[in-house]
Amino acid sequence: MARDRELEDIVRADLGFRAGLSEKPMFGGLAWLLDGHLLCGARKEGMLARLGKGNDAWALAIEGIAPMMMGERAMEGWVRASPEACTDETLRRRLIAEAIAFVDTLPPK
Repeated sequence: MARDRELEDIVRADLGFRAGLSEKPMFGGLAWLLDGHLLCGARKEGMLARLGKGNDAWALAIEGIAPMMMGERAMEGWVRASPEACTDETLRRRLIAEAIAFVDTLPPK
């Protein structure tokens, strides 16, 4: 699993400056945390977004978006947008906005 520096730069720009936002190498790519909670990530296979359990049906109905898999197990509430889906600026920014909205509901770590 290789990093995708271009996608990382795009996601970083979409996130902008936000108090409590940090980035950390994880999962073979780069992950962003908000107040210590994993928010989203980028790597060669596309972008991960944490939408929260029960909040991901709208995204999974879109071509190029699938559940995030950990081995054989689908991670409920997490989606992976393919590299092709990540080129859709409106979709990518909505995924990020929805991830922020969900993570904002979690207590700070």
